[in-house]
Amino acid sequence: MFTKAALPNLLTVLRLVLTLVMFACFAAVAWVQEQGAAMDQAMIFMILRVALASFVIAAVTDFFDGWLARRWKVESLFGAILDPIADKILVCAAALGLIAVHVQPPVLVPVGIILFREFAVSALREVLAPRGLILKVTALAKIKTALQLVALGALMVAWFAPAYGLRLTMDQFRLMAYGAHGLIWLAAAVTLWTGVEYGLSANRALKAS
Repeated sequence: MFTKAALPNLLTVLRLVLTLVMFACFAAVAWVQEQGAAMDQAMIFMILRVALASFVIAAVTDFFDGWLARRWKVESLFGAILDPIADKILVCAAALGLIAVHVQPPVLVPVGIILFREFAVSALREVLAPRGLILKVTALAKIKTALQLVALGALMVAWFAPAYGLRLTMDQFRLMAYGAHGLIWLAAAVTLWTGVEYGLSANRALKAS
């Protein structure tokens, strides 16, 4: 039976499902490009629109699941564990999907930094968990996730503007692309900084224990 307490966790699960849909869309477009298979441009555009819609809805659930859990005082251990995992899966799937479909050298380094940090912190949590040590999510880490999602969304819009019905001049396209690239570099810088903070916190926790 559906209860109010279950809604935040359902939103988190929905985020995982939408992430899978988004990644499947990017994988389909990448496969068409790699194989040189025939596919109508309208179909490719539709797939890219589904990918963007899935990403945006998934990103919105990232705010509402935690907000509702706190507002209704229905925080759960399941949600506390699954929510950051769902965030990382969404970010990593979007980054890898974008690179698979449209490789842009200017973003390979910041995307690599983001992926490395996310996997490294996840591994660090796994090392600390058996010792009963927990790395609490910081306010800056929450800002980091928001920046990542905004930057990745901006890249989707900038790189595939025609698929979303945007008719841009070359100058407008360059301006949008530069803005998106700047955002992903900013997100990477904040991501790296939070990774260092978590590393220092883990070191202090290990020494204390």
